[in-house]
Amino acid sequence: MRKLVLLLFMLLLEVVAAQKKIEKQQLMWYGYYNQFKWNENWSVNSEIQQRQFYNPTSQHQLVFRSNLERKLAGDWNTSAGLTFFLQNPNDPNSESNLTVPELRPDIGFNHKQKLGFITINHRYKAEARFFHDVENNKLVGGYRFSNFRFRYQIGLDYSFWKNNKDQELVVKVKDELMLNMGNKIVNNTFDQNRIYAALYYKINNSYGVELGYMNWFQQQKTGTDFYDRDILRLSIFHNIYFKNKKND
Repeated sequence: MRKLVLLLFMLLLEVVAAQKKIEKQQLMWYGYYNQFKWNENWSVNSEIQQRQFYNPTSQHQLVFRSNLERKLAGDWNTSAGLTFFLQNPNDPNSESNLTVPELRPDIGFNHKQKLGFITINHRYKAEARFFHDVENNKLVGGYRFSNFRFRYQIGLDYSFWKNNKDQELVVKVKDELMLNMGNKIVNNTFDQNRIYAALYYKINNSYGVELGYMNWFQQQKTGTDFYDRDILRLSIFHNIYFKNKKND
């Protein structure tokens, strides 16, 4: 695992060293995430994310995602699901208002390591990306396969306050690397890297809220142009239990 992380880090450094043009952007992400827990082994995770530029203000992306999750042995779990993605132009000053849909089935594995008040999270995910055909700035036909994308995320959660009412404050730090694979990928095998830091407040066993900052560094198809995005994120988390054992 250490060799893999070192290799990915060296790849990122190589990409940064070869850069020629970086475009800075600022965004706000608002998200609602729920987890429907059927029992100790099965759950359905869903989310809605609204992503928009500010300064200037413009719509960027709207995301709907749902995954079926199964708990495995040894603090592992696996998931499979589908994302419906609506993409607007990456330039907030664009005169085009075309929204391009994308379908993105995925499979993944997650592993948690608990060390006292610190939890280390590893997430491995593979996605297949299908974009709607576009011609002359209009949607035509149907969906066409584009490429595969592989994602690895490592995260640290530090719980520094908790009371007997199930309320808790957690500091979260994450880093995620994404790589593209496929015949259409020529200059951007490295897709993006996301660094994230946040403060999560668990209100009770059903609700939590999180405020965080993300730096989203993404390579464009040219291989020499990059987006460097500063993102403020506000997220609401909602746990729904099939058999509610506690009244919150």
